[in-house]
Amino acid sequence: MGLLARSAPARLHALLPDVPPHTILRGPEVGAVMVRGRTGGTGQPFNLGEMTVTRCTVRLDNGAIGHAHVQGRDKGHALRAAVVDALMQTDQADATQTQILTSLQSDESAARALRATKAAATKVEFFTLVRGENA
Repeated sequence: MGLLARSAPARLHALLPDVPPHTILRGPEVGAVMVRGRTGGTGQPFNLGEMTVTRCTVRLDNGAIGHAHVQGRDKGHALRAAVVDALMQTDQADATQTQILTSLQSDESAARALRATKAAATKVEFFTLVRGENA
């Protein structure tokens, strides 16, 4: 679900242009959630702020139910993510894994590698000369 939520909405739409027959049980609807943080990563929790999310729940014609929460206001993204979640519970799980999730994972890995390459290009090496009286 995290992979679907992090994916680009246009890319998910390209991989799943035709949504299989389904019934919408909830949404897609836009709302907000409170994002919390912790002081120093492990300390006291605090409210960082609100984030816009879209959620959706669908039922496929075979009875499989899928849920999704995605960042932002893209209702189509939430709908497709919920449909993929439902498809992963059917006999189409292997095909869905191969056609959609593997492609999204490749896209995400390529984006992370590009970001790491860009960050590595800004790395600064520091060195210290040892002075004679400090030796």
